[in-house]
Amino acid sequence: MDPKVVDYLAGHHAAAMITLRPDGSPHAVRCGIALVDGKLWSSGTRTRRRTDHLRRDPRCTLFVFGNSQQDPYSYLSLDTRVTILDGPEAADQNVRLFTEMQAGMDRPDGVLFWNGKPLPIDEFRQTMIVEGRLIYQFEILHSYGMF
Repeated sequence: MDPKVVDYLAGHHAAAMITLRPDGSPHAVRCGIALVDGKLWSSGTRTRRRTDHLRRDPRCTLFVFGNSQQDPYSYLSLDTRVTILDGPEAADQNVRLFTEMQAGMDRPDGVLFWNGKPLPIDEFRQTMIVEGRLIYQFEILHSYGMF
């Protein structure tokens, strides 16, 4: 992965995820992203429409937003191929993802925020299981933008 892309992704976690509907038209949603062990991840559920789109066609574009007054016009576009990680380790993978996304936040040890509420890690993990959470892992094929 290009070091400039890695640097940008390290500090930018808000993105739009664009998948393809069966008729080829784009479907866009906002999502959170983060690098975990050098891999770019986002969270979803088994029942999300974008999950169905990606199971049919793994191509996806991510549009990563600038996140501060200092870089309001910066952006990074990523053409990707997605692998869905939906095994028994998905809940723990979500813990790792959200730990990374919330690294700069002021939160107590052993707690992750979910829907604005602090949850102990075990309760967070159980919530991931109940919601049928999975991980989207992005293979970056091409990157471009003002970053």
